[in-house]
Amino acid sequence: MNGRILQVLEYKKIIEQLIELAASSLGKEQALALKPSSELEKVELLQKETDEAAQVLRLKGHVPLGGIFDIKPSIKRTIIGGILSAGECLDVASTIYGGKQLKRFIEDMEEPEMPILREMVTEIVPLTDLEHHIRSCIDDHGGVMDGASEKLRSVRSKIRTYESRVRDKMDTFTKSKSKMLSDAIVTIRNERYVLPVKQEYRGSIGGIVHDQSSSGATLFIEPQAVVDLNNQLQESRVQEKQEVEKILKELSEAIAADQSFLYSNVEILGKVDFMFARAKLSTKMKASMPKMNNEGRIKMKQARHPLIDDEEVVPNDIELGEDFTSIVITGPNTGGKTVTLKLVGLCTLMAQSGLQVPALDGCELAVFDEVYADIGDEQSIEQSLSTFSSHMTNIVNILKRVDSRSLVLFDELGAGTDPQEGAALAMSILDEVVRRNSRVIATTHYPELKAYGYNRKGVVNASVEFDIQTLKPTYRLLIGVPGRSNAFEISRRLGLDEHVIETAKGHVGRDSQSVENMIASLEESKRGAERDYEEAEHLLKEAEDLHKELQNQWNQFEEQRDKLYVKAEEKAEKAIQKARQEAEDIVGEIRSMKNQAELKEHEWIEARKMFDEARPELASQKPKQKPVKKQESRELKPGDEVKLTTLNQQGTIVEKVGNNEFQVQVGVMKVKAKRKDLQFVKAEQPYKEKPMATVKGKSYHVKTELDLRGERYEEALNRLEKYVDDALLAGYPQVSIIHGKGTGALRTAVKNFAKNHRSIKSHRAGGMNEGGSGVTILEFS
Repeated sequence: MNGRILQVLEYKKIIEQLIELAASSLGKEQALALKPSSELEKVELLQKETDEAAQVLRLKGHVPLGGIFDIKPSIKRTIIGGILSAGECLDVASTIYGGKQLKRFIEDMEEPEMPILREMVTEIVPLTDLEHHIRSCIDDHGGVMDGASEKLRSVRSKIRTYESRVRDKMDTFTKSKSKMLSDAIVTIRNERYVLPVKQEYRGSIGGIVHDQSSSGATLFIEPQAVVDLNNQLQESRVQEKQEVEKILKELSEAIAADQSFLYSNVEILGKVDFMFARAKLSTKMKASMPKMNNEGRIKMKQARHPLIDDEEVVPNDIELGEDFTSIVITGPNTGGKTVTLKLVGLCTLMAQSGLQVPALDGCELAVFDEVYADIGDEQSIEQSLSTFSSHMTNIVNILKRVDSRSLVLFDELGAGTDPQEGAALAMSILDEVVRRNSRVIATTHYPELKAYGYNRKGVVNASVEFDIQTLKPTYRLLIGVPGRSNAFEISRRLGLDEHVIETAKGHVGRDSQSVENMIASLEESKRGAERDYEEAEHLLKEAEDLHKELQNQWNQFEEQRDKLYVKAEEKAEKAIQKARQEAEDIVGEIRSMKNQAELKEHEWIEARKMFDEARPELASQKPKQKPVKKQESRELKPGDEVKLTTLNQQGTIVEKVGNNEFQVQVGVMKVKAKRKDLQFVKAEQPYKEKPMATVKGKSYHVKTELDLRGERYEEALNRLEKYVDDALLAGYPQVSIIHGKGTGALRTAVKNFAKNHRSIKSHRAGGMNEGGSGVTILEFS
């Protein structure tokens, strides 16, 4: 990008904020070098990096980036054999520790997905041994510790001993010779302990003079008695210095050995710090990640200028590059036209630099090869150029390079010359830029350009709103509505006589008045549409909230209903179990009675089976069914099949025993039931003999048992003969003939029939589970 454009759009101020938010000099260095990119893939990667870092800040509120230094110069010195100072070595250890902290912090995070950050920190090498080596030699204040080596510990022990002995000697002088001293203290000159002796007592204290006061009244003398001790002290200090240099040399060589890992760590830490600096700027601006495209499409909802205070800035919706490629903004001075230009340009530069933009989520911005701008008064006194000439020189340079991958921003296009010529020139310039399919936003005062958007494809009018009541601009951008001159209205509110205003209106042509009226109508229509939209949006939200509330209440109702069903079923189950137990007890008592021989076993089995089948099926055990429509009331006749609702069993009408009461054969039992407790199933079907030609096979449906109870002897044998033929045709291996116990006449007849039938292989009485002696089992050959 052209450096002049970055200056005009105040991109440098964004970079200054970014530098302040970087935690280390590494991040600050990268922030200072940040420039917009015109490569879509690179921009998208930068945006993803910023978004990942922003997510971490939203979840954690911070990131551990303290204690990181730019140690690259130090590493370079160690490679060429230089010896680092203790402070430089400490910076290396601190940077290693900072890298480990960051690595652990990112790896311990479970949410959100952070593929870029996780991949970066996996490449950080901990270098724990080197860090511990440095920490064991250098303290937190940058001093080499006594424990760095045994020799250093020994030398420093000697130094402390010699210092103590020297001070003791010197103290004897300060006490015994205090009158000869300017001050009873021990001081240091040339790294040796001396006494401040008055000039007149110079000969009284023998020794070496190291210095004198500015007045010459005091001499700093090293007494002869401590010269040897001072010499020994100085020798020990030289040894200490040599040992410290040796230790620092060893540390420097260790750092040089790991120089490749250290360089890599520093690069990663600098990049991560730069990522989080961008994320912090996003948080500060309440920005969001834009979706980037290569089609020149810009969509921003409630976009704010990044450099205007939140309490003052007016958010605006801006669209460009889809339905139209050019916007012509008209309106009063200080209405916000130039701010809108700079907003679009600066947000574009920020997005192409990987920075998020201050707009609502879902915003979209384009990647341009170049952003061109002609904004502000660029009159050049040195070049003897007028304002118009200066603007035109800039525009000429823009027209030489502009293409379909360009964003062009014109402020007050054509200004500074004759209005008619300026307007014509402005339209011609716009036509040329639009013809090259560039994205253009231009501001102007010329009324001729208000009609420009209506006559050109891909061009739309816009204006900045002006409040006539307050005589102040609202700074709201109205796309689709050209700005109108408010001179008459403003003059009227300021007190200008009405006849003067009417006279002025007479000087204005009809066409101009029509245009102004049309603009006023458009503005009112737009405001009305916005009000309707806001009201509809509010009603929609209320409806959605109501729907959610009703859905929750319905879910709660169904849950409560299911709980009540389960509770009722549990209660019914307990009642059934209790009734069953009572029935079992009654049966046991009856069996133990003396006349139990008269009871028929198969009748008890049938009764018990009926009791089990009469057990109601609970709602939790069967699928819910639609209610069965009530059967139409009809006259019941003997032989009709009915359902006894009180027992949930089917039976056959035997006879009518009362006005509204019937005797029903249910299994082996005959029961009396009222008409209201009976549901008609089907009428008795008269027996029809099948034609002999009819052939039945295994698919023919016939029951595997025949009930002959209650039949007369001859009729029973006829039914038995026909049933056996049907069973043979159906392919059954065996069938059951129910004849009951009774007198035994039917049982005997069935056995005699079986003996004489050629297709019956054998016959036997039924088992305990098959009905006992009341049933005969026939097996076919």
